[in-house]
Amino acid sequence: MVPRYLTKSRFKIGLECPTKLFYTKKDEYFNGKLEDEFLQSLAEGGFQVGELAKFYYPGGINIDDLDYDVSLAKTNELLQRSSVIIYEAAFLYKNLFIRTDLLIKEGDRIDLIEVKAKSFDPGNDTFLNKQGFIIPGWSPYLYDAAFQKLVVQKSHPSFRISTYLLLVDKGKTASVDGLNQKFLIDKTEGRKQVKVKGPVDEASLGEKILTLQNIDQIIGQIYEGNEQKEKSDLSFTDKIFFFAEKYAADQKIDPLLSSRCGSCEFRLDQEDPRSGLRSGFHECWREKASFTDLDFLKPSVLDIWNFRKKNDCIQQGLYFQENRILEEFGPARSSKKDGPGLSHWDRQTLQIRKSFANDQSHYIDTDSLAEMESNWKYPYHFIDFETTSVAIPFTRGRKPFEPIAFQFSHHMMYADGQIEHKGQWIGAEPGFFPNFEFVRALKKELVQDEGTLFRYADHENTILTAIYRQLLDSTEKDKDLLCDWIRQVTHSGNDSPEKWEGARDMVDLKDIIQKFYYNPFTKGSISIKKVLPAILNSCGYLKDKYAKPIYGKEIKSLNFIEQQWIQFSADGTVINPYQLLPPLHNGIEDHRPDTLFIDETSGIYDGGAAMSAYAKMQFTEMKPAERAIIIKALLKYCELDTFAMVLVWEGLSHWIHAEK
Repeated sequence: MVPRYLTKSRFKIGLECPTKLFYTKKDEYFNGKLEDEFLQSLAEGGFQVGELAKFYYPGGINIDDLDYDVSLAKTNELLQRSSVIIYEAAFLYKNLFIRTDLLIKEGDRIDLIEVKAKSFDPGNDTFLNKQGFIIPGWSPYLYDAAFQKLVVQKSHPSFRISTYLLLVDKGKTASVDGLNQKFLIDKTEGRKQVKVKGPVDEASLGEKILTLQNIDQIIGQIYEGNEQKEKSDLSFTDKIFFFAEKYAADQKIDPLLSSRCGSCEFRLDQEDPRSGLRSGFHECWREKASFTDLDFLKPSVLDIWNFRKKNDCIQQGLYFQENRILEEFGPARSSKKDGPGLSHWDRQTLQIRKSFANDQSHYIDTDSLAEMESNWKYPYHFIDFETTSVAIPFTRGRKPFEPIAFQFSHHMMYADGQIEHKGQWIGAEPGFFPNFEFVRALKKELVQDEGTLFRYADHENTILTAIYRQLLDSTEKDKDLLCDWIRQVTHSGNDSPEKWEGARDMVDLKDIIQKFYYNPFTKGSISIKKVLPAILNSCGYLKDKYAKPIYGKEIKSLNFIEQQWIQFSADGTVINPYQLLPPLHNGIEDHRPDTLFIDETSGIYDGGAAMSAYAKMQFTEMKPAERAIIIKALLKYCELDTFAMVLVWEGLSHWIHAEK
């Protein structure tokens, strides 16, 4: 029987929500994060940072055995040496088990080093706020290290232990090319491995880009219970052993309902087609709030858009969207507006009142939209970027976690209603820093006229202004021309010492939705992944037009042929077009299902999946056919992102002019 030890990852889950310890690692429960941590670490370069750290502390012995007893025996044997460096050393105390990233032993002294692919500037950053409490973003990392130190100290009380975080120094620049291509990832039989490619001597690695930070003082605060303003009922040590006892006995810790339940990974919506799995979220709410199946169908306070008083409502037993929420938690009148349109409180009020009245009609401010539209110029340009940021830079002169723009899509809409997918670009060559070629290609697409540019959210503006700063520091011959153009189509960020607002600054379609349109079908969300199917379900004009396979035939597409975007589910609602994107795996012979390549049923349906797919092309060895299929899927996904913007505006425009 496999022992039920409280490990680092399980302790982290317990800190997020103690009840989750009962649901984790059980096949019968749905878990929406089974691959999330792996894919996030892959996308950010976490595995590469871990391997790079070993070469900063060379000569160590790696304990790669998965068996608890074997790894513990090997660790204890190595600790008999007077001096040793161990990678993945194993420690057990009672039913607490950990593996440390790096351990350095000299005599009776141990340096315990936890490696994290998180940026830190030693000259400016800190782990504590002005009041001396842990900054929330650092809590998981510091509690993790404190947990490890406790286990090592309890299991080997004779050692004097110093604890460190080894972080990515965001102030450093890479002094060599191709550093991130030295560490490739493989996943065999479900286990990830890092393959080192090329020389890894001191000259080949260049200047160190990781920084070592001692955290013993903060861990002392954690042990004393002085690390945060709000005090816990249990001490840090007592909390650990409480979690461990319950996990070992497979006993559920009494649920505590809160706003965090809205993002629970063990939440399986009732309409989800997956069957045979249990929903931990539903079990918690049945136990603590006596929810019935019908209650789960009612609009919940968890879904109120941008509402900061969800916990207050839950504590008072106000679980559903109703007018009483407005009376007890809302201001006497609408909050201050930033220009025309709905304020945050207006939008929340609209959502709650429509939910309470079971009003499924949408709200649209056609007058304000028409006034805005009168200031725009045809042809309209809709653009979307796919980007990432990685811990280890691609080329010399680049800093860790700089934004990388590897793809864009571009749709156009003309005054006569004609639509076309005008252009696209992708730069996925391993080790290639794409940003400057990206902006050259984008500029070439958009300088042909003076039509209005559209984005969805701030992302595109943020990326272009980041590339602007990269260009300023570069030796690119055309950097002045590119920088001038970027200033024309963007506005400066709040942290920019140079201020500008371009004459052709992009229009944010998300901001337009937030202020002038609300559809109950979105359940409060303003994500385009929710807004798009909401508009399609509400607009008969779009239903009729795109129920025919005209996309990729009458409407020019660079990646689709006769695509029918309007298709219906069994209950008569329009299927979200993102669900119509094809799965990645399609006809690849000799495919190994245990590799990093996305499995047969998966596809690229959101930005996170796009980042992961790009990371796989960067950091894994794959066949040309696999690489070609990933690129094809990325192109289709990004094209749908810009076509989604077209559809959203086409629906709004139809309603604007239909009411005139």
